[in-house]
Amino acid sequence: MEKFTGRLDETRSLMADLSELIMKSLPEVKQRRYDVAWKEDGSPVTAADIYLEDVIRRFLEDRIANLAFVGEESYSDLIASDANMGFYAIVDPIDGTENFCSGLKEWGVGFTLWKDQRHLGSMLLMPELNDRLMTGDSVTPVLSRIRGFSSSICPEIVEGIAEGGESRLMGCAVYNLYNVVRGAYARFTNPRGAYAWDLLPGLMLALEHGCEVLLDGGPYDGQILASDRKYRVDIVNRRAMRSSF
Repeated sequence: MEKFTGRLDETRSLMADLSELIMKSLPEVKQRRYDVAWKEDGSPVTAADIYLEDVIRRFLEDRIANLAFVGEESYSDLIASDANMGFYAIVDPIDGTENFCSGLKEWGVGFTLWKDQRHLGSMLLMPELNDRLMTGDSVTPVLSRIRGFSSSICPEIVEGIAEGGESRLMGCAVYNLYNVVRGAYARFTNPRGAYAWDLLPGLMLALEHGCEVLLDGGPYDGQILASDRKYRVDIVNRRAMRSSF
């Protein structure tokens, strides 16, 4: 196998192969769907989360030498912003686990790859919906007036919904970010915050497709995110808006 260097064509090929592997693994993933445990914060984790993260990790480590890997389920105290050199992958094997273990199809896989603090490529994949978006793909925006919110209810979300208009709470960051990038949402807001594995793939794709991205209240310029803290986000796709917010 040739050495992986991180060129765009290599990265797109890697992500396409990873997507195919995940889709082929879907029967095994679904078999583990209802094997649920609970984390200290009260959120669910299934045997499928752990299984799929291991599948993804082994695939990437076989393709990329000396890879630093951060997955949601195996994360300890490695901080992404300290990874100054070499290849660095951040993965959420099943984003929207509450949806997944409740039998809903709105869940996804988030993947982003970096080298020496430089973004190489990102992918959002929703296996049961058969939808995917990755770096280099073209998007034809659809017109929308929908504002999506994260599902962690807080006063800011209640106030935003109360302002009127069309709102959606779907319980999956990958699904939400995919939809604001392609224009099915005119805006997506998470005022409570989420981790790098929830957000970073979608944030990079949002920038690629011309969305306005605020991170913790200020403009986001595409830097890698630390994996030990949460970030608040607000993304607007003005090309897709039917009305202004």
